Amino acid sequence: MECEIIPMTLEHLSNIDSILISEFDSFWSSSILKEELQNPNSKYFVAINNSKILGFGGIWKAVDDCHVTDIVVKKDCRRLGIGSKILEKLIQVAKQTNLGSITLEVNINNIPAQKLYNKYGFKALGVRKKYYNNTDDAIVMTLYFK
Repeated sequence: MECEIIPMTLEHLSNIDSILISEFDSFWSSSILKEELQNPNSKYFVAINNSKILGFGGIWKAVDDCHVTDIVVKKDCRRLGIGSKILEKLIQVAKQTNLGSITLEVNINNIPAQKLYNKYGFKALGVRKKYYNNTDDAIVMTLYFK
C-alpha cells in the first residue's frame, strides 16, 4: 500500500487519539506518545495515505545505540508493507545519528514481526524473561551498521 512516512506531530496525535486502543494496540496512549514527542532523544514518524494515519513508529537515541520503541500498524492495514516502510525510515534515521546499531525487543509470540526484523538483518542476541505484561518473553534483536 502506498504511504508517506513523515515526522509525527501533536496534530497527528490528536487525529488518532480516539482510535489508538481500538485500531492499533492497547499499550500506546496519547499521553505516552505526547511525552515521547517532547523527548529530545526520541523521534517518531507516521505512515500516512490520503491524510489517514495507517501506522507509526519511534526510536530513542541512547548512548551508542538507537532503540526502536515501537512500530504499530492499524489492525486493518497489517501485512501490506507499512511496517516495512516505517522500519526502513527508523533504520535510515538511526544510521544518520552515526551510532553503531539499532536494537529492539519483540514478543516471542509475534512471529510476523520477527520475520520482518530478520528480513532487514536484525540478529537475536538474547531474551528478556516476562518482558511483556510480566508474562511473555521478549527477544532482543540488533542490527549493526559498522
